[in-house]
Amino acid sequence: MARKRVDLVLEDVLIETVAAEGKALAHIDGTVLFVEFAVPGDVVDIRVTKKKKNYMEGYILKMKKPSAHRLEPFCDHFGICGGCKWQPLPYNMQLEAKQQQVFDQLVRIGHLEIPEISPIIGSDNTSYHRNKLEFTFSSRRWFLDGEDPEQIPENKRCGLGFHVGKFFDKVVDIKHCHLQKEPSNAIRNFVREYAIEHGLEFFDIRENHGFLRNMIIRTTEDGQLMLILCFFKDDKLKREALLDAVYEAFPQITSLFYVINTKLNDSIGDQVCILYKGEDAIYERMENLVFKVGPKSFYQTNSPQAYKLYSVARKFAGLSGNEVVYDLYTGTGTIAQFVSGKAEKVIGIEYVPEAIEDARLNAAKNGIDNCEFFAGDMKDILTESFIAEHGKPDVIILDPPRAGIHPDVAKVILDAEPDRMVYVSCNPASQARDLAILCTKYEITAVQPVDMFPHTHHVENVCALKKKN
Repeated sequence: MARKRVDLVLEDVLIETVAAEGKALAHIDGTVLFVEFAVPGDVVDIRVTKKKKNYMEGYILKMKKPSAHRLEPFCDHFGICGGCKWQPLPYNMQLEAKQQQVFDQLVRIGHLEIPEISPIIGSDNTSYHRNKLEFTFSSRRWFLDGEDPEQIPENKRCGLGFHVGKFFDKVVDIKHCHLQKEPSNAIRNFVREYAIEHGLEFFDIRENHGFLRNMIIRTTEDGQLMLILCFFKDDKLKREALLDAVYEAFPQITSLFYVINTKLNDSIGDQVCILYKGEDAIYERMENLVFKVGPKSFYQTNSPQAYKLYSVARKFAGLSGNEVVYDLYTGTGTIAQFVSGKAEKVIGIEYVPEAIEDARLNAAKNGIDNCEFFAGDMKDILTESFIAEHGKPDVIILDPPRAGIHPDVAKVILDAEPDRMVYVSCNPASQARDLAILCTKYEITAVQPVDMFPHTHHVENVCALKKKN
């Protein structure tokens, strides 16, 4: 049955505040209205797209009076590209909204008892702050207002950029992105023009065919550069010609990889990344440590903020040098090694085998001999027998994916009864759910939000816990 279209326009709506998931909020006759791209203080006409018993959703049909706080978006792709939705919102208001989000999830919704939340740690850089971006090739790009698809030549209908919000098969062709330092934009634009000029087939996302699929650019604070080009099928002559051309045009590329990915999704975690030219990795530095970042390695995408985040985690751990620390979801062992100088022993556990290989190499490169790393599913590895073999943890540090921790993992943690825990999360909602379980034996002693992602509603949050008496 076709979904019934809502035919409702609300006039002169006053936007009141920032709401969850990056939307703004107003009230209409006692009903909550959620609106994207709005700023508190805007007076707007709204086209309602969803009407339920307790709430409505809509978009701005007409700006009647912009808020005094509203900023002009700095990106030409604002409103089409699915990212950086908070560009019109001043950064101080973004931070206030993220601080409130943490409070709402932990206290108002999660009903947790917490101390006063420390002021959020903002990002020194609010543009060109990401060290990793992924771009998608599409044979059917998103057409902009004023463009007539019938008048556009076939070779101009393709694009290389980001997915349009809510459309899995549509990509906005990005000319300039403000998230990553150059030569990120120059590389992307070069690859697009080369592909068009040489008739290379862009991927058809809906029908799953084509040649060029996606590309990933990774950078470091000191200018190292990794490019990963992903192809749906192999054509040795065309592939090598493209790889040679981009390497010649950008000799500053440190690592050039390619992937042949024939799956129905773009993830390369289970794919073979083949080194074509250059080094097999780039290296990020933090204090006196060096971390190897391979094509599939997890590393926080805002490097300076990662240092602040890990510094909070180390402080909350309260280590004296005699503790056994478990770093769960360790990734490439960044937190494990960052705290190792103040611990007796650190055990790192991570699902991705390649990440654990990098963690071991990093530890060796950094001259760290008190860290051990294990690969596998957390709920399968972290068992009573594992703890009996490797030592009871005095401190557990958790940095799980957005979904949070598995209930079986929570049970083992509670049975292990470490004296203290530090929970690092990129999703305060799942964090609050997990903390409700952990707080049957623990109390939250400190809460510190950290902004890793300016111009988005996403926020990292760190909680310190100690065992109840």
